[in-house]
Amino acid sequence: MIYIKTPEEIELSREACRLVSLTLAEVAKWVKPGETTLRLDTIAREFILDNGGKPACLGYHGFPGTLCIEVNETVVHGFPSSYTLREGDIVGTDCVAELNGFNGDMCYTFAVGDIDPKIEQLLAVTKESLYKGIHAAKGGKRVGDISNAVQTYCERHGYSVVREMCGHGIGKSMHEDPEVPNYGRRGIGPVLKPGMLICIEPMINLGSKNIVIERDGWTCRTRDRKPSAHFEHTILITPEEPEVLTSFEPIEQEILACGGKIYGRAPREIAE
Repeated sequence: MIYIKTPEEIELSREACRLVSLTLAEVAKWVKPGETTLRLDTIAREFILDNGGKPACLGYHGFPGTLCIEVNETVVHGFPSSYTLREGDIVGTDCVAELNGFNGDMCYTFAVGDIDPKIEQLLAVTKESLYKGIHAAKGGKRVGDISNAVQTYCERHGYSVVREMCGHGIGKSMHEDPEVPNYGRRGIGPVLKPGMLICIEPMINLGSKNIVIERDGWTCRTRDRKPSAHFEHTILITPEEPEVLTSFEPIEQEILACGGKIYGRAPREIAE
């Protein structure tokens, strides 16, 4: 069932989205060689709790972390661990924060120091494909329009789209209907109606689209062990242009303050 949110529920969701955005901005300060992914997870958990929220992933069906950690070839659902970040790594941080009964969900893939130019391009295209999908998410269109926009953009650049994992609705529950795949045909799927909250999250591979699930039952990685990138926003469907409720701005301000680089064009620069 697809839930249309009331204006009051949208405001509560907006607050949860602000919290998760600020949480990943705090994490951004610590993404550097020598830090463990468990340290990043601790930073995120403490920040959410200190600001009155709840780390929604922690304990979800037994998941052991606040963040889903995605180092290099990990696509989604990796565990925080004692792994120490190294120069040249990339690390996705997928986070859900619950505040006042509503959830905000987002993911940002960070570069750890200087990375290979081929991986820089993967990050840029993946993030740009997210905004391509958002641009297609207008009221009255269909989920397939989002899916096709993401797929077309990434495949045009020579990358592959993970099929088994997808975006989703969100609200009082972390995962609600509808599913939002990153591939598909225009004009199919549920109609996008004002008041819907959905998460768009391209998961894009440098190599093959094929994935495997590790023995822990959670960690999803590329079969060929080539890198994968992942970016996500929570958005509100409106009668006109969609509204992005999460924000990369505070994250990227911290990256620049720490001497890092931002990959991909600004949303306004991405042509339709």
